[in-house]
Amino acid sequence: MKAITIARKAREELNAVTLTVKGLTCEYRKQPLGIDTVHPRFSWKLESTERGALQTGYRLQVTTTQDGFEKPLWDTGQITNGDSIQIPYEGPALRSRTRYYYRIQVWDNNGQPSPWSETDWWETALLFADEWQAEWISADPLLHDPDDEASPLLRKEFEVVGEIASARLYATAAGVYEIHLNGRRVGEDLMTPGWTSYSDRLQYQTYDVTEELRQGANALGASLGSGWYKGELVWENSKNHYGNVRALLLQLHIIRTDGSEQFITSNPSWKVSTGALLASEIYHGEVYDARLEPRGWHKPGFDDSAWSSAVEIVPGVGKLVAQENLPVRVTERISPVSLIQTPNGETVLDYGQNLVGRIRLQLDLPAGTTITLYHAEILDRDGNFYTGNLRSAKQMLTYTSAGNAKESYAAAFSFYGFRYVKLEGYPGQELGEVSLEGFVAEVMHTDMPETGRFECSSGLINQLFSNIQWGQRGNFLDVPTDCPQRNERLGWTGDAQVFVRTAAFNYDVGLFFAKWLRDLRADQQPDGGVPFIIPDVLHQHSSSAWGDAAVICPWTIYQCYGDKRMLEEQFDSMKAWVEYIRRQGEDEYLWNTGFHFGDWLGLDAKEGSYVGATPSDLIATAFYAYSASLVRDAAVVLGKATEAKRYAELAERVRAAFSREFITPGGRLAAPTQTAHALVLAFGLVEGSARERTAKELNKLVTNQEFHLTTGFVGTPYLCFALSDNGYHETALKLLLQESYPSWLYSVNKGATTIWEHWDGVKPDGTFWSDDMNSYNHYAYGAIGEWMYRRVAGIDMDESQPAYRAIRIEPLFGGEKLTYAKAELDSPYGLIRSEWRRESGKLGLEIEVPVNTTATVRLPVADAGSILESGLPIGEAGGIELMESEEGFISVRVGSGCYSFVLKDEALAAEVQSVS
Repeated sequence: MKAITIARKAREELNAVTLTVKGLTCEYRKQPLGIDTVHPRFSWKLESTERGALQTGYRLQVTTTQDGFEKPLWDTGQITNGDSIQIPYEGPALRSRTRYYYRIQVWDNNGQPSPWSETDWWETALLFADEWQAEWISADPLLHDPDDEASPLLRKEFEVVGEIASARLYATAAGVYEIHLNGRRVGEDLMTPGWTSYSDRLQYQTYDVTEELRQGANALGASLGSGWYKGELVWENSKNHYGNVRALLLQLHIIRTDGSEQFITSNPSWKVSTGALLASEIYHGEVYDARLEPRGWHKPGFDDSAWSSAVEIVPGVGKLVAQENLPVRVTERISPVSLIQTPNGETVLDYGQNLVGRIRLQLDLPAGTTITLYHAEILDRDGNFYTGNLRSAKQMLTYTSAGNAKESYAAAFSFYGFRYVKLEGYPGQELGEVSLEGFVAEVMHTDMPETGRFECSSGLINQLFSNIQWGQRGNFLDVPTDCPQRNERLGWTGDAQVFVRTAAFNYDVGLFFAKWLRDLRADQQPDGGVPFIIPDVLHQHSSSAWGDAAVICPWTIYQCYGDKRMLEEQFDSMKAWVEYIRRQGEDEYLWNTGFHFGDWLGLDAKEGSYVGATPSDLIATAFYAYSASLVRDAAVVLGKATEAKRYAELAERVRAAFSREFITPGGRLAAPTQTAHALVLAFGLVEGSARERTAKELNKLVTNQEFHLTTGFVGTPYLCFALSDNGYHETALKLLLQESYPSWLYSVNKGATTIWEHWDGVKPDGTFWSDDMNSYNHYAYGAIGEWMYRRVAGIDMDESQPAYRAIRIEPLFGGEKLTYAKAELDSPYGLIRSEWRRESGKLGLEIEVPVNTTATVRLPVADAGSILESGLPIGEAGGIELMESEEGFISVRVGSGCYSFVLKDEALAAEVQSVS
């Protein structure tokens, strides 16, 4: 009897549930409020205490009440597959303005079901255009000059009768807006409704205002700014790119406890005036006179008899869509680290970090006191405040006090790129009597979840990584801008495509790029040409490497997030770009005509030129071949066999034409530049002995420069990959660790806290590059981050299974100065971790593999017997499968869990420093 009991217990333990469901998301978000996707997609993550845990099935239930799972609206039943991301809703048609609840159960690889997940929810917005009952309203242009810079205030009082069950506010603007309800600001989102291709579509936001409403008298107030819609953009001193009138569209839906509803909408019954915000521009900042603030204007009972009536207008915008991207918010607050009196007698606050955001003033000053804040990135070599690189952007905030105790203000409709803030007009500032607590910096950017981290034994490299992250934060403010400070701040396509993979390591950018790529598709020219910037306010196109963002970005986002729907959305745009290239010039397989940025800011450029020495037709044709191959790959993923065949053939013909045009019969590349060699290797344009020769020549080009680079925007992202992947990893490491100009660490040693636009933005003698184009927050060269994650730390994927379902852990150990490196990536399936350390004559590698994935681990040893895992010989360790061996390397496959490998052969471990 005892034996039977023991046997039964053993079976129960064998069949015990190993999985728990966590991290539920709907359309990339947790509990999204107000989306208009009619087939939203669900994803979840799994936890297990066991190695090698997999999901073999799932069940998903949806209901309209939190306790309604007894009779769900939709029940998939048990689906037998391992998919746990991007699962689309396929139940009955969704209703507008409805909260849906969902939960998930999974089965493990023993066939055992998990407990149900916790219940989560999403809420639909307005799914149909005819549900908008509101009217666009603005100030009467006969009474309020649309060119007056003062921001309009709009208000409406209304009565609520009956007990309130819930209330939702839907709002957008031609311009940018803030809403107040009964004196309180609604939501935390900034710069709403964001920047889209307004003629194609305009976002609106959804807010839960149930707690702010009350029975009886209520008041809504809205303030409007020019923003991207009407404000000054580009460097041409031009405004009104989309329209010349700021306007509001707002709809408040109130549901009473008895089920009845009340609607409050924007219409001409609203009242309009102006207030304290006298000027607001993205480039120039704001002018605010607190004495002019109509006290209580957004509360019930305010006397608005002197205000004029709003008028209905029809702005030039496209369809209304619910918020597509994550919103811009304040994500961090930083106090000044010091107060500086410069040699010129200026009073300057130093925040210790180049950032993007605004200053939150907390003041107690006499009425009528006017202070002005000037924002800048850097001090000159004498230590004086420097704004030359801002060009015409003023980056100012002028504030006049009302004389009230503890006044608080931060710019509403502008943002600034800065590390330093100069004060003028602050009482006692010349004596250093400045309260630093009154000038806290609020960091602003799209509120992307952080997903990646990197660290190594070099403090300088760790600072470089911090600079990369801060550069992304500063420039991912609703669109991927090139820089956040001067009179530009535009969505340059070339910058976005070179950085997109690094961006997807650092932060969750799935929604961010999906939104921006819709703008690219909308602004793409009828002939397939792609504008230089997206959204397009420059009206110029098309250049190789810049326009290729139409192909590279959607493919990269698909790889990183498994987002097939986004890839499908962009596929026609991808094809259109490649077909545009095909029609250029006399030879359809070469691109040797038209304007190109070339290897922008390459250091091998001729004197006085911004364009590097690599021939533009070589760059253009190389990217042509690469984009054609990615369109082929996308067609395969989407099951488009005809297109897959067409673009496979095209890619081969372009590759052959490239070889004829740019590679000699002996295998020598015609252009003796680092960029040319890096592109040819990275894009697979040479094979066999020609590839070996090209790699050898690239290594020679770098070593001849004493391990300095000469590449610009186009070549830099591929340079270290081309070296590491072709036997010259040590050279790549020496490039990374190089401290003298030109190098990544040169700027770090010069005190940079973000990535510079120019390798020598500050010259060795402390002088600056030209004022006309010298940003100190320009993320393009931060693309080295991708190589740090994928080659130094070794976190990569098998691209045939996107979103890191099949992981590759392949760190390239080496470099005398690097004794350890580690990275983490919170992938769609869960946390991936790789950490290697070389000490005491041994090499250790610790990894973590998330549930429902597998990983291939490549180790630099010749004999499996020299490997320990968790203290055991690898053959005795559980959950490890020996796959294959090659000269000097062994690969193993592992399932989920944590693993600790030690290469115990001390002689071999010592040689690892030279392994590439």
